[in-house]
Amino acid sequence: MPAPKKGARFDPYRNYKFRVKWDGRLVAGVTHVSGLKRVTEVVEYRQGSGGPSQKLPGRASYEPITLERGITRDRTFEAWAKQVMDVRGPSLKFRKEVRIEVYSEAGALMLAYHVHRCWPSEYVALSGLDVDERRLIQSLTLQHEGWERVVAVGARSRIR
Repeated sequence: MPAPKKGARFDPYRNYKFRVKWDGRLVAGVTHVSGLKRVTEVVEYRQGSGGPSQKLPGRASYEPITLERGITRDRTFEAWAKQVMDVRGPSLKFRKEVRIEVYSEAGALMLAYHVHRCWPSEYVALSGLDVDERRLIQSLTLQHEGWERVVAVGARSRIR
């Protein structure tokens, strides 16, 4: 890789790659992962009968994550969505831990996130069909109970 020109900004994430894993396995063909977003409610608090109010953090909530990929022979999306539909009784065995990994162009693992207690709330088996559209898309929307960045990620990790 040639050295960047003097004054040019080096951005290791410019041409990144990413992977999604659950059940200890790589999920085939994921081409899009929506953002990881956390929202904290703002609670206004005022002491006594007067005076200025103070804003404090309230409950945190996490936006669902949507995964997209082209149609493949891999049935991972379908199998997980079916697990949720087949639930009989109070079993929560359909919840999974999901790992999202971001790699640099050179294949070094740069970022990783664990998304906790995920389950599919929406599954699109086949996007709408249109003769002008050349891609068939599957998507899986995941509800979850939060995420955290994996701190022990270093440049020694490479895509295999």
